[in-house]
Amino acid sequence: MMWYGNGFHWGWMLFGGLMMLLFWGGLIALAVVIIRAFSGPGSQASGEGGPRQDSALEILNARYARGEITKKQFDAIRRDIAP
Repeated sequence: MMWYGNGFHWGWMLFGGLMMLLFWGGLIALAVVIIRAFSGPGSQASGEGGPRQDSALEILNARYARGEITKKQFDAIRRDIAP
């Protein structure tokens, strides 16, 4: 039992491996957080941070309210796009 008091212990090896995993995992998580913070909300493929997509009927109503189209054009387009 010469190794017990002065030598290598398996516990320290496991502890070192765990610390290495925690270090690299934390470093990768930090990199992901930084990249997401600088990429901005509009760069996500989908989500609440991106620009809102208006439906065709909402766009049609807005155009009619601004006077861009007549009542006859409004009714014709609405019949075409309505389900």
